[in-house]
Amino acid sequence: MSVRPAALEGADPPVQPTGGGDVPRHVAIIMDGNGRWAAKRGMPRAAGHRAGAEAVRKTLRAAAEVGVEVLTLYAFSSENWRRPEEEVSDLKGLLSFYIDKELLTLEHEGVRLQLIGDPAAFGPQLEARLLGAVERTAANRRLTLVVALNYGSRGEIAAAARRLAEEVRSGTRDPASIDEQALDQAMQTAELPPLDLLIRTSGEVRLSNFLLWQAAYAELMFVETLWPDFDGDALADALGVFAARQRRFGGR
Repeated sequence: MSVRPAALEGADPPVQPTGGGDVPRHVAIIMDGNGRWAAKRGMPRAAGHRAGAEAVRKTLRAAAEVGVEVLTLYAFSSENWRRPEEEVSDLKGLLSFYIDKELLTLEHEGVRLQLIGDPAAFGPQLEARLLGAVERTAANRRLTLVVALNYGSRGEIAAAARRLAEEVRSGTRDPASIDEQALDQAMQTAELPPLDLLIRTSGEVRLSNFLLWQAAYAELMFVETLWPDFDGDALADALGVFAARQRRFGGR
């Protein structure tokens, strides 16, 4: 099943982007480098994933403080099932732990949780807890945290095309009406503001099947920082670079 989608806990000072432009409404992050972070310290990959969860907490807090409306995080791709079974199990366990530990904070501090992808693949118990967390935070409006779980952008685009094709077959849609806007509205992100900034950590320079359609006019940023070391200061630096860029959207 595919899904659509006061200060946060802690006493950190407000984060300000190091630039003079507008703060992006919608920021997405490919959280890469957990394994390399752990390897550099002679630790198991699971330790890197746990440190990465702490980086999520810091980045979420910073994004809320600076006024970002939507933060979308690539937590588990549809390709991640190819990883060793033990690592996949660790990731699922960490996700379950994060829900239990952070739900009250999200609920009380105005953060709305939404999901994209297909969480059903994680099993009925974990899926139910995830959807329960979405429901419990649905009225929050300070910041929307979108977590991409078992998500792949090519699959999302294919599903959107099938949805429109089914409407044509049923007679509820004229084929001539299928344009960019129609396809955009068939995406799981249809209710979110357009993507402004996409960041990938760890120095890798590729999108890895993440938000391919949505990133058409987003600013792309690739940073060397490994994800567990990413924090409010790193986000502020990224927002400063964003503020200094000129976005022409195909114009001169």
